[in-house]
Amino acid sequence: MENKKKYDNAFIESFSLTESALDNNLEYNSIPEWDSVGHMNLIASLEEEFKITMDIDDIIGFSSYKKGLELVTKYGVQF
Repeated sequence: MENKKKYDNAFIESFSLTESALDNNLEYNSIPEWDSVGHMNLIASLEEEFKITMDIDDIIGFSSYKKGLELVTKYGVQF
């Protein structure tokens, strides 16, 4: 599976979203599921899927779907 699809699936599974809900406007706390607990579930899913360990500053800075793409790329994941 390509990395973009894996990234999208992490959001879809963590927040019970449809693929059409994934866009650059999706931000932390913009949907009820993306609260602090949902955030950590998403981070755990991404770390497991991509075999990475994100820094605390990046976990905190992971504020949107778009920003997450930038941050995951920092760990060598290519989209």
